[in-house]
Amino acid sequence: MLQSAVRPGTWRDDAMLGLAGALLALGLHALAGFPTLAVANGDNDSLLRLVEIRDLIGGQAWFDLHQYRMGPPGGFVMHWSRLVDAPIAAVILVVSALTGKLAAGETVAVFAWTTPLMAAALTFSLRIARSVGDEWTIMPAFIICTAALHFSGVFAPGNIDHHNIQLTLCLAAITALIVGRGYVAGIAAGAACALMLAVGMETLPYVAVAGLTAAAMYLLGDRPEAAKAAGFGMGLAGAGLAAFVATVPAISWLSPHCDAYSIPQFSVAAISGIGLAVAAISPILACSFGRRLTALLALGIAVAAVAVTAFPQCLADPYAGLDPKLQQFWLNQVTEAQPFWRVLSDNWVKAAGFYVTPMLALIVLGLRLRRRSNGAGWMLMALLTAAFVVSLWQVRGATFSLPLAAIALAGWVGDWRHRTALSSDRFSSPRMALVWLVSLNVTWSAAAHAASAALGETERAASPAGTCERPADYALLAAQPPTTVLAISNLGAPILARSPHRALAGPYHRNVTGNLLTLDAFTGTAEQALTTIQNNRVGLVVFCRGNAETALLAGQAPTGLLAALARDEPPDWLEKLPQDASRPLDIYRVRPQP
Repeated sequence: MLQSAVRPGTWRDDAMLGLAGALLALGLHALAGFPTLAVANGDNDSLLRLVEIRDLIGGQAWFDLHQYRMGPPGGFVMHWSRLVDAPIAAVILVVSALTGKLAAGETVAVFAWTTPLMAAALTFSLRIARSVGDEWTIMPAFIICTAALHFSGVFAPGNIDHHNIQLTLCLAAITALIVGRGYVAGIAAGAACALMLAVGMETLPYVAVAGLTAAAMYLLGDRPEAAKAAGFGMGLAGAGLAAFVATVPAISWLSPHCDAYSIPQFSVAAISGIGLAVAAISPILACSFGRRLTALLALGIAVAAVAVTAFPQCLADPYAGLDPKLQQFWLNQVTEAQPFWRVLSDNWVKAAGFYVTPMLALIVLGLRLRRRSNGAGWMLMALLTAAFVVSLWQVRGATFSLPLAAIALAGWVGDWRHRTALSSDRFSSPRMALVWLVSLNVTWSAAAHAASAALGETERAASPAGTCERPADYALLAAQPPTTVLAISNLGAPILARSPHRALAGPYHRNVTGNLLTLDAFTGTAEQALTTIQNNRVGLVVFCRGNAETALLAGQAPTGLLAALARDEPPDWLEKLPQDASRPLDIYRVRPQP
């Protein structure tokens, strides 16, 4: 039975603790001088999201997801969801109307988005922790989960990418399935899953696990749990339909896209949701375990048949068709897209921060469930396992595995607190202190950094002052007449966000043409680069010496244009603009050719 009674403690209690944790994290960011606002730290997605929101506010159509200022002439269509753009744009418009300044609206929005989301995520984490553990778990859950959410960085001010809302929705769905009762809880969980899917396809494994959990409730539970399962199906299908109509233009309803919410994802969600709801409310099926199992098997076969026959292309590796050049020079360098073994070999210090606590949590939670079975604990185990497996494939899964691991480890610490309170053993307190220490993910990150320093390993990360990630680095570029800029892909989003120019390259898999043109220009000879520049009406070439992508491309093509710029040997058709030596961004104007 998956329903678990919530221990004493109300939603209001946990909401207040969630808000306190979010404000504590905000205070820590303030004490540090809001570093995530002063320096981009490679957060290109948040910068491009801001550009999309500005375009929407500026009059670009709701259904028009073209990024006209990136890529070849005409731009390309992004795969992100307007469901994230809309609430942030609303905050900006309201504050701008009150203050008369768009910049003030944007400043308020980056706080109004991340801080409430973290408060909600922490509230849901505490509700789950109450079901997995008991009152002894709450204080550890507050500390460990707050630390996990804070140090993950996804709720840092300025982070308006979609990962934070996806994590919050995932925790909301788990909470509704574990804590809630009846149709309303099921509808809330199903709707949260549909919105997760609509925001981004990387949440598909967690939506699948939540759906299987709802199906298990129907199969193994009693009538209230069947009602919850029915509600889940209704919420998944209903919210899935609403998101489809709200974000997909009618002209594209039958156009499949595997990397964005479209007809394949909606079809599977609708068939699964409606099928589960119909089965769960059917009195004929309710009277027999065999009938319920048969109904679920038939539903599973129907869903699989639709996916395999109608949308087989979406069952392949999402990056299988990526151009080999982009695979080598872009995707293989994106940290969040790296598998476990690559991260471990390239930077074992980062690997410690991504993988140790989830592995520990799986072991601890497994042993705990072996001793004392708990429906909430089993669901947490399923979600944590899915997130950990995803993180082994691509490290981005750690965004989900680390917060889920924190909940499981909080239950472990709670058990030790209770045990220590009942014990007179003088070693109980030191053992509990050790359990506390190893349950904090920051402990493992700090230990890995200390070990790396002791071994004499050098820090690979370059200073922000040299990687061109500060807003001030783009002041001279912003002052130039609008044109198309040739720059490495890492600078594409900052150029759009901090200047009026277009950028040929940007780190997005749909910008195939623009990225390939940029690679060919920078790794080819000066003559080849000039042809690309003329064909694409490029007016400025930007060079950032300290960026890792610059070193990669220059090293791979020592006779190419980028390597020549690194040697301060620009071709005669480039004119360098004078700039303050403190600015790491070198800007070259393309001289008119006869």
